[in-house]
Amino acid sequence: MDFDAVIVGAGFSGLYMLYRLRDVLGLSARVYEAGDGVGGTWYWNRYPGARCDSEAFYYSYSFSEELQQEWTWSTKYPEQPEILRYLDHVAERFDLRRDIQLGTRVTAAVFHDDTGCWEVHTDDGSVVTARYFVSAVGALSAANVPSIPGLETFAGAWHHTAAWPHEGVDFTGRRVGLIGTGSTGIQATPVIAAEADHLFVFQRTPNYSIPARNYPISAREMDEVKADYPEIRRRCRESYAGFPYAITMTSAMDVNPDDRLATYERLWKEEGGFKFIYGSYYDLLFNRESNETAAEFIRAKIREIVEDPAVAEKLVPKDYPYGTKRPPVDTGYFETFNRPNVTLVDLRETPITEVIPSGIRTTRADYDLDVIVFATGFDAVTGALLKIDVRGRDGLRLSEKWADGATSYLGLQVAGFPNMFTVSGPGSPGVLANMPTAIEHHVEWIADCIAYMGANGFTRVEATEDAEARWVDHVREIAERTLYPLADSWYLGANIPGKKRVFLPYVGGFQPYTQRCQQVADRGYEGFTLSPA
Repeated sequence: MDFDAVIVGAGFSGLYMLYRLRDVLGLSARVYEAGDGVGGTWYWNRYPGARCDSEAFYYSYSFSEELQQEWTWSTKYPEQPEILRYLDHVAERFDLRRDIQLGTRVTAAVFHDDTGCWEVHTDDGSVVTARYFVSAVGALSAANVPSIPGLETFAGAWHHTAAWPHEGVDFTGRRVGLIGTGSTGIQATPVIAAEADHLFVFQRTPNYSIPARNYPISAREMDEVKADYPEIRRRCRESYAGFPYAITMTSAMDVNPDDRLATYERLWKEEGGFKFIYGSYYDLLFNRESNETAAEFIRAKIREIVEDPAVAEKLVPKDYPYGTKRPPVDTGYFETFNRPNVTLVDLRETPITEVIPSGIRTTRADYDLDVIVFATGFDAVTGALLKIDVRGRDGLRLSEKWADGATSYLGLQVAGFPNMFTVSGPGSPGVLANMPTAIEHHVEWIADCIAYMGANGFTRVEATEDAEARWVDHVREIAERTLYPLADSWYLGANIPGKKRVFLPYVGGFQPYTQRCQQVADRGYEGFTLSPA
């Protein structure tokens, strides 16, 4: 056996997983990373306007007090280069690079029942074995490039935001077509519009978005944050979605309309960001009537900001509740449509039929373009792992196991795949929560499980089929109590043609989820089969 553990991915998850296994448990571990640098999502996503949509001081690791105290953030919502510098610093500070192999893609992982080990293949032809195989590939890392006829004929350049050229793209004097108005498109639109000769935004689904209200963090504010870190982290861990917001347990329908409007105005103008949904009324994601009060407030803001009433109406979401798609956070997004060099193309009225050498053709017009930008998101949660040929017990392929929809137990393991762990896997709250908070919980749970096995003479752990089935049912039942299924979102895999519709995240709350995971561990890893060599 070459290593105790092989970890795939060197982003937030992979870096901390390596630290926890190697420096805390004393195990041998190797990280394989396809990129030429660490950072994961923040290595690849270098598109214009790329920045965090959670506030910097809690979009960070909490496992090291020294790290918390020595790192100073420059703004409330740091841009991609600053987050990448942070992760580079973490890799250097904890000497992680010596066990990370960059520029190497894992192509296959096969479990051998006779040895109880995983055989891991990489694209350079190497094969290594390990007791444990840990997927830290990221929930939002498999880029989704839509299949549009004629793309290969386009005479200009095209780029996906999740695989952005490291040298950047110069839009000066160019006609640009941007497809997609999710979180990424909403971040990129104002920045590209300020540089391009003309920007055409191709919108299929209008989106609710809240102003970020970004600002530079002063030295005094950063000192206050550092002094308050224990309380900030506690609030994150004990929250619904991993954010340190004190949400009221009041329904939006239990306050008078004037007070409710004042709350929304304050959160829109003074706070911004996710606090609008996670720091207002507890039932916005559970009660359609309550949700409509917030949704209509945002619609009114869009109509107020966008000067052309016809354009404003196209930008107003009407057919799904607020927050049931990932709620974007923006800086001047709606204001951008007041620029004379920005045109909104409504793909519901005039769908794209093909890409032609000169640009994009819809059912109504041809748009001459020099550059096409795909801000079309990801094959979320499962896509990156399914790009690897993963085979578990008795040769079962993960792609076969998940053919009718992703399954897992707690989002941490898949039945039939012994000693394989997934960080932020399907059935976990990761993509709905503040990611570093969720990642730290998963990594620590996995490391504690491995430590428990070592202390008790076990070498194999596998989720049972029954526990997995019950958890999948629970995830579905909880989702059905909310408004989430009312939107065709990537939470359901609705953005990927042919992908089985299964609600992927756990929406029962971050703290209830972590309490359940702790309960499982306290009961000797209930729902898992542990066995010796």
